[in-house]
Amino acid sequence: IPCYKLYEDVDVIAFLDISQVTKGHALVVPKEHYDNFLSTPAPIMHKVFDIAQRIGQIDIQFLGAKGVNILTNCYETAGQTVKHFHVHVIPRYSKEEGFMLEMKAGAEGLNLPVIAQTIKDNL
Repeated sequence: IPCYKLYEDVDVIAFLDISQVTKGHALVVPKEHYDNFLSTPAPIMHKVFDIAQRIGQIDIQFLGAKGVNILTNCYETAGQTVKHFHVHVIPRYSKEEGFMLEMKAGAEGLNLPVIAQTIKDNL
């Protein structure tokens, strides 16, 4: 499999995804194994997101992207298929290409005060 490497240091590597959702779709990956975003130590996560941010800025400035999706999936229910933390940087040139998450309106049937308090109590 060819690798179109964009960046590499002792902790992180970034390369173009071989399955391009859009032109310039990149992956930023820590070299050390972590199952997903939730198990990655903060210093490594910060390095990964720093490089992802820089790639996204380049997508806008030099590739003509009009927006960027930053995506990582944690666990199978959320779509994780690779059991190694990585971040997708997906340049967007129009709303019609690639994918779009659909946010449903409202919070019917959800107890938002209890949900908020549970999260606050555990931060």
